[in-house]
Amino acid sequence: MNRIALLPGADVWESIVTEKYLNQLRQMGELVVNTLPGAPSKERVAELIRDADFAITSWGCPAFDADVLGDAGRLKLVAHAAGTVKGIVTPELIERGIRVSSANDALGVGVAETALALTITSLKRMWELSQSTREGTWEEGKEHIREMFDITIGVVGAGKAGRHYIRLLQQFEVDIVLYDPIVSVQEAVELGCRKVEFEELLAVSDVISIHAPSIPETNHMFNAKAFSIMKDDAVLINTARGSLVHEYELAAELAKGRFTACIDVTEPEPPSLDHPFRKLPNVILIPHIAGAVNNGKQRMARHAVEEIRRFIAGQPLEGEVNLQNLHVIA
Repeated sequence: MNRIALLPGADVWESIVTEKYLNQLRQMGELVVNTLPGAPSKERVAELIRDADFAITSWGCPAFDADVLGDAGRLKLVAHAAGTVKGIVTPELIERGIRVSSANDALGVGVAETALALTITSLKRMWELSQSTREGTWEEGKEHIREMFDITIGVVGAGKAGRHYIRLLQQFEVDIVLYDPIVSVQEAVELGCRKVEFEELLAVSDVISIHAPSIPETNHMFNAKAFSIMKDDAVLINTARGSLVHEYELAAELAKGRFTACIDVTEPEPPSLDHPFRKLPNVILIPHIAGAVNNGKQRMARHAVEEIRRFIAGQPLEGEVNLQNLHVIA
C-alpha cells in the first residue's frame, strides 16, 4: 500500500487541505499526518517520511537534506503545496532521483486573476473615482477612463502566472507583447502575443504586468532607466516579487504623477510605515493577496492530490519541476 506523509505544521495544512482532500488521499493509501503546529523540524520530517512513498510539503517545511532523507528509501515524489521549491530541494534530493512537483500553476491562477482585476480597475480609474465620489463629486475624472480595447498590454515573464494572465487577456480586444528571454518568437505567437525586447515593451505598453521570477538577473530590472521609457499615464502592476522593482526610484517617478502603480509585493514585507508607497495618490498598495488566500489555498491541495494520483497512474505530472533549471525559475 502506498504511504503518504502530510508534512506541514497543522496550523498550515489545516488551511490548505480540507477534509475533502484528506479523504481523497486516504483512498490512495495510508495517510500519515503531522499533528503538531509550527514549522516541522528536520527530525520530525525524517520520522514522518520514513517508509513514505509520497510527501506533501508547503510553507515552513525544511530542506530535504541528507539528515531528512536518511531512512526515506521509498520516497518517490515530493508534492509541494506552495510555490517555489527552492527551500526544500537539495543536492541529496536530486541525487536520489526523487521527483518534485510545485503548485505554482495553482498559485498562478490567483495571481493572474488579481493582475487582470488590477488592470481593469486601474484603466477604469475606479480607485480614484471611488475616492472622489466619497468627497462629493460625481463625474470629475471620467475623461481619463480607458477600456480594454485597442490598447497594448505588456507581460514581463511567461511563467505559470504570466501565461494564465495572457490566456485571460485573450477575451479582450487588446494587443499583448511579451518580454521573456526564454520564450521563442514562435512560442509567443502560440501563446497569443508578440515577443519583444524589454525596452520596446516599456515604450509601447499602456499596462505592464510583472510576472518574472526573482533571480539575480531580474533584481531591480524596473529602475529609473526603465521608468523613464514608460508611457505617460501607463499602469505598472507588480504581483511577482518586490526585488524586481527599485522601490525608491519608482516612488520618485510616481511623485511626478506620470503613471500609476499597483503594488502587491514589496521588499521587505510589510513596507515601513513611512514608505512613500503608503502616501502617493497614484499607488494602489495591497498586502500580498495576489496568490492563494483563504479558500484559494485549497487549490494547492487539489493540485498536490492530483499530482500523486497522476504519479500512481503513470501519467505525466503537470507541475513537475526541472531541478536542473532551479537557477532560472521562481
